[in-house]
Amino acid sequence: MADAGICHGIQSRRGACAPPRTPRETLNTTGHKPLPGLPTRKAARDLLDATLEQRKPLEDALDHLPKRLDPRDRAAAHRIAATVLRRLGSIDEILSPFLRKEPPPPARHALRIGAAELLLLDTPAHAAVATAVALAPKAFAGLVNAVLRKVAAEGPAALEGLDAPRLDTPAWLWSAWHAAYGPAVRAIAEAHRGPAPLDLTPAPGASVPEGAENLPTGSWRMAAGTRVTDLPGFAEGRFWVQDAAAALPALLLKPQPGERIADLCAAPGGKTAQLAAAGAAVTAVERDAGRVARLAENLARLRLPVEVVRADVAEWTPPEPFDAILLDAPCTATGTIRRHPDVAHTKRARDVQAAAEAQARLLAAAVRMLKPGGRIVFATCSLQPEEGEAHIPRAASLGLVHEPFAAAELPGLPEAITPGGWLRTRPDLWADRGGMDGFFAARFRRGE
Repeated sequence: MADAGICHGIQSRRGACAPPRTPRETLNTTGHKPLPGLPTRKAARDLLDATLEQRKPLEDALDHLPKRLDPRDRAAAHRIAATVLRRLGSIDEILSPFLRKEPPPPARHALRIGAAELLLLDTPAHAAVATAVALAPKAFAGLVNAVLRKVAAEGPAALEGLDAPRLDTPAWLWSAWHAAYGPAVRAIAEAHRGPAPLDLTPAPGASVPEGAENLPTGSWRMAAGTRVTDLPGFAEGRFWVQDAAAALPALLLKPQPGERIADLCAAPGGKTAQLAAAGAAVTAVERDAGRVARLAENLARLRLPVEVVRADVAEWTPPEPFDAILLDAPCTATGTIRRHPDVAHTKRARDVQAAAEAQARLLAAAVRMLKPGGRIVFATCSLQPEEGEAHIPRAASLGLVHEPFAAAELPGLPEAITPGGWLRTRPDLWADRGGMDGFFAARFRRGE
């Protein structure tokens, strides 16, 4: 987020997944001696401040970085900030013995960036320490210098002895996942420790890019850090960025040519594109103006005919009912932490119930848009059962009949179909291939 969050395509509109280039030199805070890499680290500090202090999504924080910042510096800043966010618990545990009291956020973020570069990003010690000192408020420069010198000397050994999966997972998430998935909580946490590969959904007839793995469910997988805009066929709309798990709900809806299908809460448009590529007549509904623009931009690149409607799904009434509906409802997105590590720190336990209540309202609205006998797939990219399995009985109260998924519908991934017949993917599935996002999905038919 390299991470998917800096990939062009459906999953993100941002520039490329690229390793950071050698940073340009800039003057240090005294205005005398050139200090390499400082703009990158300042941007990384700003990203951490936005996510950890203001609880803003990392994607939004990236949008607000100075426009003059070189794209490669922007990508490098994202890489540093994402590393800190993924390994925040471990980093703070390493720093803790060297701090008598908690420093203010600007100094704390400088320490975290320096520690991440020393311990996780293979930055030379002199460069990591010097830029972190330059980042810190002047009153804390000495502290940052002293602490990071100790981290450089003692931190690598200490890092090896930590229970990193537990430390790097917020306590409320660990408890919730342990209650839901038992011992698998550790494997889930392990899957969040590094950047995710780049997954692509192909348009019909597209050629597999060189170096891609053709996954059993039909997605293509490229190595983390792949620049999607450099791949042959990107500009021509032959594929789009979409995690392999995110591609499953539309696949399981089984769209047919000529069917009228609604994709509700549709942005950024990966599932919309899947439905349209299957030949369905698709109406994509999205409330937020910015997300509508992004949706339209992505569909234009893919050259897919889709009706885009800006409306609140909870209040919108279509001219006539649909044959089928895909509702990938807004959620806490805890299933996407491997691609969006900020989610672990911007969400709180109280957000789960609020999201579940909003999802219930959207599901009720979707049922009103569906023909009798029509089918609907409800999905969320959350690992929290309140946003997934808990909706099964609610759906029944709305007159929906559960239509279980069969293992044969997901070649190569039968373990994602639960005994109850719904979809539950987790980040630790396909671990030998690089994992996948956490998704819930269930299919229903409206009573006649």
